Amino acid sequence: MASTYTSIYIHIIFVVKFRKSQIDPSWEEELNKYITGVITNRGSKLFAIGGMPDHLHIFIDLHPSSSLSDLIRDVKSCSTKWINKKNHNSSRFQWQPGFAAFSYAKSQLDIVVKYIHRQKDHHRAKSFKHEYHQFLDRFEVEYEEKYLFAEPE
Repeated sequence: MASTYTSIYIHIIFVVKFRKSQIDPSWEEELNKYITGVITNRGSKLFAIGGMPDHLHIFIDLHPSSSLSDLIRDVKSCSTKWINKKNHNSSRFQWQPGFAAFSYAKSQLDIVVKYIHRQKDHHRAKSFKHEYHQFLDRFEVEYEEKYLFAEPE
């Protein structure tokens, strides 16, 4: 792809199944490094990663040969296997199916990176569910409430 030039900045959000608080601060940094490796090995550039015990934000420059869905599938699959292999949780870890993704301009990079790095402070004042709805509304994404978050059966 010698003559292909892109800048595809994507903010991705995905959630632990049932929004359980299963990402423990004691191994969160190690998880973030692992996911960074998965993204980098698939040719994309990571700008920021961070979140809370029940969800994760990732901001990347998507490689032009990558499918966003395939990349997220790989990130979620590899990280799930890694978490479960390390026995980081007393119960089996799973990500919820699906994700949200939003595109940004180069001029917005610093804003999005700072936002992701400040997740812990941000969520002291705003719930994740409220934040998620705000993203969907701001980007005019149509959705059905019943499909946003998996509920225990």
